[in-house]
Amino acid sequence: MAYFLFIDESGHDRKEAPYEVLGGVCIQDRDLWNLITALHGLEEKCFGQRYSLGTRELKGRKILKKKVFRQAGLSVDVSPEEVSFLAKQALVSGGDATVEQIKALALAKLNYTQELFNICSRFGCRAFASIVETDAERTASDGLRKDYGFLLERFYYFLDEQRPREQGIVVFDELEKSQSHILIGQMDEYFKETATGRLRSNLIVPEPFFVHSDLTTGIQVADLISYIVSWGFRTRYMAKPAREELNDFVSQVSSLRYRTIREGHEIWSFKHITDLRTRSERDLE
Repeated sequence: MAYFLFIDESGHDRKEAPYEVLGGVCIQDRDLWNLITALHGLEEKCFGQRYSLGTRELKGRKILKKKVFRQAGLSVDVSPEEVSFLAKQALVSGGDATVEQIKALALAKLNYTQELFNICSRFGCRAFASIVETDAERTASDGLRKDYGFLLERFYYFLDEQRPREQGIVVFDELEKSQSHILIGQMDEYFKETATGRLRSNLIVPEPFFVHSDLTTGIQVADLISYIVSWGFRTRYMAKPAREELNDFVSQVSSLRYRTIREGHEIWSFKHITDLRTRSERDLE
């Protein structure tokens, strides 16, 4: 038995996103296929067909962008019973879709996202995220980046508290091949050469898997979590403006967080990071 942690990122192109987020969703292996089939069924329910078959992806930047919310508010009548049928017609019609079909497709995207997180909650999924300020000082070290380290730390804490304890398997959205090799090397060094990494390798399998996001449902869920956290989740220490229309989704994602107490300190599975430098680099200031 094991827990899978599917990981994706949002905002790392440093263009418009307010925060760089490395986000993940954790689910137990015995529930994984049931979750996948439930989400495939949800696509058919919301869109009248599988939206993600072919070249389309259910990515946050596509189905939760501001334009989708504007389209969902178009002043034409679309009843709840018509949404699925009209959304399917919009997908078939493409650029020739009517105003009613465009609104229905937008509503279907929002309905899908809302119900997706309800399903994740029902299956006991947990959300993890490292949230990095876009102007955070960067490290010159070639070791495992701090946001990855914090994500693995929180995942380890979660695994450590399960009874019976089970192994954790990390699954990344595939990067460009040379980047994937670099990350594998960094994780290998982290788990073999550092005391903390060796301890955590007792529960986390040190070698990650890489998959294509458009073929892997778990990565698509991680993408939605990362996007919503970047654009909507805020703590009192996060000053960037949030998109209010995402508030309901933020509440759903926040409810999936994991919380623990370690050495008297409250620790959440979401970590806000303002500096990516190593301790030795910061000490040189």
